[in-house]
Amino acid sequence: MTAAFRSRLAAREPLYGAWSVIASPLSVRLLAAAGLDYVVIDLQHGEAAETDLPAMTSAIRLAGATPIARVRHAHTADIGRALDLGCAGVIVPNVDSAAQARQVAGAVRYPPTGYRSAGGVLAAGEPFCLVMAESAAAVAELDATLAVDGVDGIYVGPGDLSLSLGCEFDPDDPVLNRALQRIWEACAAAGKPVGVHATEGATARRYREAGCTLITAAVDATAITRDTAAQFRHAQA
Repeated sequence: MTAAFRSRLAAREPLYGAWSVIASPLSVRLLAAAGLDYVVIDLQHGEAAETDLPAMTSAIRLAGATPIARVRHAHTADIGRALDLGCAGVIVPNVDSAAQARQVAGAVRYPPTGYRSAGGVLAAGEPFCLVMAESAAAVAELDATLAVDGVDGIYVGPGDLSLSLGCEFDPDDPVLNRALQRIWEACAAAGKPVGVHATEGATARRYREAGCTLITAAVDATAITRDTAAQFRHAQA
C-alpha cells in the first residue's frame, strides 16, 4: 500500500485525505473508511503521542488508507520515531530553508543516501518526505528547497503562512493569494506534488483546481463540531 501511494504521490495524482487531532484508533478508522486516500496524524498540535501511533496507523491501514504523520519538529528523532511506528511518510513543519530541508530529507532515508537508524519493527519501505511551506522565509527559499534530493513535495499550511505574512487567513487575500500562487507555480515547475490543508470541501476543491494533488478536505474535530451544530440547528428549526 505504501509503495502504491508513493507512486501516485510522485505522479501527482489527486489524493484526498483527512487530518486527525483526536488520538483514537476508532476515530481514524472511521475517517479512513469514508473512502479517503490518507489520514494525517497530527503529532505537533493534536492529542496523539508516539505511543498512540501503532494502533492508529494499523487502524488507518485496515480501513484502506495510508497513515501519515505531521511530526512535532524538524528533528531527526521525531521523524525516525514516526516512521518506525507505522507511518508511511512524514509532513515536517518549520522548514524555512533548503539547508533544513536537506537535514530533514536525510532523516527519512537510510544510509548511504541518508542517516536514519534502522530497526523500526513497523517501518514501511521507502517512506516519503513532505516539507511544510508555512512562512515567508520558506516561500523565499522554495526553489532551492524543491531542488533538494529526498524532498518529495511541499505541504502548505495556509493558516501559519498568513500569520507569517501578516495578512488575513483567506485565500482571496491578495498577499496570501500571491504567496500561494508562487508555491503552486514553483512546485509545477519542479514536477513535484504540492499538498494543502483545508477543513471543508469547497476550499479543498478550489485548491485542487489550482493544481494541488494532496488535498486535506476535513479535520476530525472540526467535522464533529460542524455536523453536530448543523444537526442541532436543524432539530430546532
